[in-house]
Amino acid sequence: RYVEDGENDRENLVLWRGANSMVVLNRFPYTGGHCMVAPNDHVAGMDELKPNVILEMMSLVCDMQKILTHSIHAQGFNIGINIGRCAGAGLPGHLHIHIVPRWGGDTNFMTVFGDVRVIPQSLDALYLQLREAGEQLALPAEAK
Repeated sequence: RYVEDGENDRENLVLWRGANSMVVLNRFPYTGGHCMVAPNDHVAGMDELKPNVILEMMSLVCDMQKILTHSIHAQGFNIGINIGRCAGAGLPGHLHIHIVPRWGGDTNFMTVFGDVRVIPQSLDALYLQLREAGEQLALPAEAK
């Protein structure tokens, strides 16, 4: 759950906050480093976002791509938005952009047959690693 005051950001895996949006680690990641950029306002569709919010969110996506490449050496990314439950949105009414780091050969049978995801690093350790990488790169530029 997102908090408005930022008091529990680490506990809630909120990496950074911008004026209009935030970056949060996915609590149930597809791969290590799977994070999301979400607007501060709870909206269901792109048409509900103001242009300045869209710009900030996309700037945070770009910054996170750089941070994830630097810190965990991601070789590629799946970046996308699921709108509506039938499109895979786990939280309809809470628009967010997924940033999923990828590596050559990172797919396997575990998720298909075992309904299991193997993530080799704790979320807490990853949180600290990404925060440090952001400081090293002076990113994200939009975060406060």
